[in-house]
Amino acid sequence: MTKRLRGIAVALTSLSTVSLLVACGEGGSGSPNADGTCGSAGKKLDLAFVYASTTQNPFQEMALGAQAAADDDGNVNLQLSAPTGIDGPKQVSMFQAAARTSKDGIAYQTVTPDLFVRPLNTATDGGVPVVAVDAGPPPGSKVKTFVANSNTKLGELLGEAFVAKNPNPNGKVLLGNDIPSLQLLVQRLNGVQNVLKAKLPNMTVIGPVDTKSEPTENTVAWRGFVQANPDVDAFIGVGSQDGVALPLIASQTGRKYIAGSADLPPEAMQAVKDGSVLFALSSPEHWMKGYIATHLLIESKRKCKPMPEGWWNSGNLLVEKSNVDQIIARQQSPESRKAWFRKEIDKQLASPPISALDKAD
Repeated sequence: MTKRLRGIAVALTSLSTVSLLVACGEGGSGSPNADGTCGSAGKKLDLAFVYASTTQNPFQEMALGAQAAADDDGNVNLQLSAPTGIDGPKQVSMFQAAARTSKDGIAYQTVTPDLFVRPLNTATDGGVPVVAVDAGPPPGSKVKTFVANSNTKLGELLGEAFVAKNPNPNGKVLLGNDIPSLQLLVQRLNGVQNVLKAKLPNMTVIGPVDTKSEPTENTVAWRGFVQANPDVDAFIGVGSQDGVALPLIASQTGRKYIAGSADLPPEAMQAVKDGSVLFALSSPEHWMKGYIATHLLIESKRKCKPMPEGWWNSGNLLVEKSNVDQIIARQQSPESRKAWFRKEIDKQLASPPISALDKAD
């Protein structure tokens, strides 16, 4: 080998070594200094939260939780990004952009998880820590941390609240699913149906039917199902917009029925408070998911420790007339949310509710 070629080889080897060190420092959990201190303990962190849509309450709540965790740290550049309306391919593009700029970690939430396998693997292979929020990481991805509530339990809470209303045991109930392809909503409905089968075995269950997720489409769909089923006693949806649409349709048509839903849109909470149509909301506590996922990314960098692997069960809450005023007050501002959740945050961080990814339900 000539002297010139040997020089090039040495330069390339040095460049490769530097590149590897940079990659190790940027990804994973951060690198310790020679004295054992954490190299990223005091640095400005570049993080992102990429979510499904700016137009719907559940996704907005997760983003608020993520921002609260970043604010609590005080030294985080958090990029929040989402399409205006559910658009899987556009969200993938946003995630890919975040993977290039937010090297210290990304939390993401999507209702089109199957589109994310390759982008997720590209990010994790590049050393970017990634946390799945709300919907589990899709098969084939390398994401190992998942923060979400138990959706089967959420459905069971809603089913038990329905039973407590003492409905006609021989009556009819129609079930709605906003996104039939989304496994977490299927799990919620499974939870509802588990309770109905056990405690109201003679009740006729219709559906689940597709009630759409975008606000206008959801109201149109529910209006059609309400009009087509005049003998149904109750309507239960497991998406956010259902609790807005069903009380609205009842007030517009004068039709008498009871309804249950999930999530915490302001209009739905007010309907629970009024008590004429909506008997309960089963909340997946979306704010908590966004907070915990972002906090875990921050903590791994501040302490140079591995991200916890598995399913972090962030919890559910049943909202009904007895506690709806308290939850309405909680939802008034970012500060009121943080104050209300503080005790639960401290509890979960002190004793992480983690189980294997395949246990998520």
